[in-house]
Amino acid sequence: MTHVDDTSRPAPVGGDRFGVRLHRALAEHGPLCVGIDPHRELLGAWGLPDSAEGLHEFCAVVLDAAAGRCAAVKPQSAFFERHGAAGVAVLEDVLAQARQRGLLTVLDAKRGDIGTTMQGYAQAYLEDGAPLAADALTVSPYLGYDALRPALDLAAGSGRGVFVLVRTSNAEAAQVQSVGRPTVAARVLSSVGRDNTGQEPCGDVGVVVGATVDLSGEELGLGDSLAPVLAPGVGAQGADEHDVARSFAAVRDRVLVPVSRGVLGAGPAGVAGEVARWTDRLASALGRG
Repeated sequence: MTHVDDTSRPAPVGGDRFGVRLHRALAEHGPLCVGIDPHRELLGAWGLPDSAEGLHEFCAVVLDAAAGRCAAVKPQSAFFERHGAAGVAVLEDVLAQARQRGLLTVLDAKRGDIGTTMQGYAQAYLEDGAPLAADALTVSPYLGYDALRPALDLAAGSGRGVFVLVRTSNAEAAQVQSVGRPTVAARVLSSVGRDNTGQEPCGDVGVVVGATVDLSGEELGLGDSLAPVLAPGVGAQGADEHDVARSFAAVRDRVLVPVSRGVLGAGPAGVAGEVARWTDRLASALGRG
């Protein structure tokens, strides 16, 4: 994976807004999103050094395995940031190389703040020409949904998207997200729905809803929203393709399923095969094969 100069970075929009590009990628490749999570233990298991050079080699293999086989990749920003400036430079290359390979990028940074700070995050990840600009960014609404407005507005203006944390897969989430009637999560989803009004067949403002969550008592109403759904928790966290099919039947044409350890654990020689296997498993369960 070679370094890409800033001047060679094409805008990811191509005339279409994010929801349209995502819907097209899902129809062509299915719902798999390969998580790029190069944590220390995984680099060691791959026989790579825990360094920026190790990140670089790891990501080159993963991108080659993902290209043409799935809809998107999801780099986890934390695993690059921990290497400082050199790691962030690798993340820049990952985003640029993914675009060149025709992969959508969802940068998993879960940013959420207020005022000019939120605007700064938006400019870093969603503005045309920004070195770390991705097709979409994960954001946290738990300082108030409207505090995300700088990111929502900039994403809309640049043809990008955001995925708003709604009902996450971690066990602690219910302490905040499932409080009240309607729940906090349901109220956030309602706000997302208003921002997606008229954006058929798929909105630009997505939601993160864990595939491990029992949604039977949540009353979220995902089917009533145009929001694309990022559904983590499949693979190492315990959910499988059948959980995805059960929980997200109403949004099967706009669910994006990140799988990280379940793919990356196969090592450099096996990652492409695991991408193909998970693509087939998800397509079969969702009736898209």
